[in-house]
Amino acid sequence: MMASIGDFDPLNTRVPATKIEVTVSCRSLLEVDTFSKLDPVCLFLTKLYATNYDYFFFILVQFGRTEVIDNTRNPDFVRKFVLDFFFEEKQNLRFDVGIPGKKCGVIIFTAEELSNCRDIATMQLCANKLDKKDFFGKSDPFLVFYRSNEDGTFTICHKTEVIKNTLNPVWQSFTIPVRALCNGDYDRTVKVDVFDWDRDGSHDFIGEFTTSYRELSRGQNQFNVYEVLNPKKKGKKKKYVNSGTVSNPSQPTSLHYMSPYQMNSYAMALRAVGEIIQDYDSDKLFPAYGFGAKLPPDGKISHAFPLGGDAENPNCLGIEGVLEAYFQSLRTVQLYGPTNFAPVINKVANCAAEITDGSQYFVLLMITDGVISDMVQTKEAVVNAAALPLSIIIVGVGPAEFDAMEELDGDEVRVSSRGRLAERDIVQFVPFRDYIDRSGNHVLSMARLAKDVLAEIPDQLLSFMKSRGVEPRPSLSSSPLPELHRNI
Repeated sequence: MMASIGDFDPLNTRVPATKIEVTVSCRSLLEVDTFSKLDPVCLFLTKLYATNYDYFFFILVQFGRTEVIDNTRNPDFVRKFVLDFFFEEKQNLRFDVGIPGKKCGVIIFTAEELSNCRDIATMQLCANKLDKKDFFGKSDPFLVFYRSNEDGTFTICHKTEVIKNTLNPVWQSFTIPVRALCNGDYDRTVKVDVFDWDRDGSHDFIGEFTTSYRELSRGQNQFNVYEVLNPKKKGKKKKYVNSGTVSNPSQPTSLHYMSPYQMNSYAMALRAVGEIIQDYDSDKLFPAYGFGAKLPPDGKISHAFPLGGDAENPNCLGIEGVLEAYFQSLRTVQLYGPTNFAPVINKVANCAAEITDGSQYFVLLMITDGVISDMVQTKEAVVNAAALPLSIIIVGVGPAEFDAMEELDGDEVRVSSRGRLAERDIVQFVPFRDYIDRSGNHVLSMARLAKDVLAEIPDQLLSFMKSRGVEPRPSLSSSPLPELHRNI
């Protein structure tokens, strides 16, 4: 938040050279009351011209004040002061913190010329498994944002609210001017400190991480999961990993955001395709996997983990079971990079390799935001899978460019790896955004999505059967068609 004096002088018709933002901090403030700590605030005053029609004189006017910070002698005020700067003039400013005329401590000013950036950022962050205050208790965590300065120091620019008694807080979304966060430089380092609040003002430092507005503006993805590191603990403990993680999966701009009003893109794609293809599976049990996440309890990174959390039984009952497992996984795992496709493709391919007599056919549905870190390995996995009773459907969600996904879809150029061409075209890719109905008719748009992604499955199934000389079998009441196994 900022207080500005740029528009309050009616006699000032000059054009300012620029605008300056001033940040105020204090150190070692004098204790006024023996029995309680300080709750400091800084007042900003300036001289203005005034007149009584006979002559001009100066008056001292308060144009702003910082927030009050409880129980501290060393406040770093978040609220800024913005003033017009005139190069050719002396501008008299006054900042009151303590008792006028008495030495009450040290006041520190950080000033920076403001850019013309008018962007506004809205974000929301959550944390997972923050360090405890003590063995029995939980933390009362809050975040403090700082932007970097040219001299290597940092200037405070935002504080979140305190979330009581939790190691897994979700802070409220907040809006901040981009020039307050990074002064218009999207790649400028932003440091975030995580503290455990204490009512006496001696907040415990949990850890820190660094990022930039450019990274934050990309919304939720596996690379926007930050490890909260405490340098002191890292130096003392050989087995120290981190003091928790911070991410933004609950941000409304996140592709995984769980709105109370409608399903996100992942869930809509799951349901649209799943509700049709599930009718071709007799037992309605679908193995469902996620890829690219840190798993509890030790934070191990996995690229093919069961959404339901049971490594021995990855099956979900029906499409509703798959959706339930997906939503549950968002609450228990931390999305994390890199994003590797090959492990989950190979896992399903290994299942398909066990049944090649034509009695079963496997369909793998992959829903992705387009980021892929193992393209070479994925191409090899697709080429190997092309010789098996398997089709792969890829639905791309979000605004990313899907060049890598288009390359895997072998409609025009057959996928190859190490000089080997895929025996069949088994990959069908569609971007989810092409099926969003602007009128809000999700039923119609999802029906179109399902039709298009499933359109090539019959021909792909027949091409495998013909290549293996599998003849159609007599119709059986219990199994009218070769069973399609759907993997997520």
